[in-house]
Amino acid sequence: MTNLFHLLLIDPLLALLLFLHANITFGDLGSAIILLTVIVRLVLYPLFYKSLKQQHVLKKIQPHIQDIQTKHKGNREEQGKALMALYKEHGVNPLMSLGLIFVQLPILIALYQVFLMPLPELSQSFLGLITLSERSILLVVIAALLQYLLGVMSMAGNKDDKSPAAQTARNMVMIGPIITVAVLWSLPAAIGIYWVTTTLFSIAQQLHVERKFPKT
Repeated sequence: MTNLFHLLLIDPLLALLLFLHANITFGDLGSAIILLTVIVRLVLYPLFYKSLKQQHVLKKIQPHIQDIQTKHKGNREEQGKALMALYKEHGVNPLMSLGLIFVQLPILIALYQVFLMPLPELSQSFLGLITLSERSILLVVIAALLQYLLGVMSMAGNKDDKSPAAQTARNMVMIGPIITVAVLWSLPAAIGIYWVTTTLFSIAQQLHVERKFPKT
């Protein structure tokens, strides 16, 4: 299984990283990591876009969800049936986000392993300013701030939602940056560059969806 994981994911990603480093970014490994991250996110774009679109729809039908929760407060079975009917009417799959996690998790693990690999033959720097093999507190701070911004954007329009799911999402606005700092604090800057890039991509996707499907 390990060999298959290397063959299908780690080896192709590493080969693409080395190609970008040698032919596109003029030997700058940090820029190659940014390009590789963007390429991966572009490949996964349809899945992320569909998930964000569904999140937008959920925001729009939130008043209906609250009405159903109030109407069937004492009957979980009827509440579940009514919610599923509402989701079906608006083309929403509540398990979409969970499925997206399972799809991208192997790719994320592979990317992490690639970025953690020692590549002594390559210059371990980003624009000559950041040593990728060492921790960068600047990148940790930037990543945490971007994670907070993404969380705030994802909660826009849900301030009046009192459901447990909405409350959990609001908590994640603060928990997300804390987790970001905890994860990146002891990892090399290569992972920080990946984290910052993919979060910026998520913010851009969020803005695109909000503009394409404005609130009515």
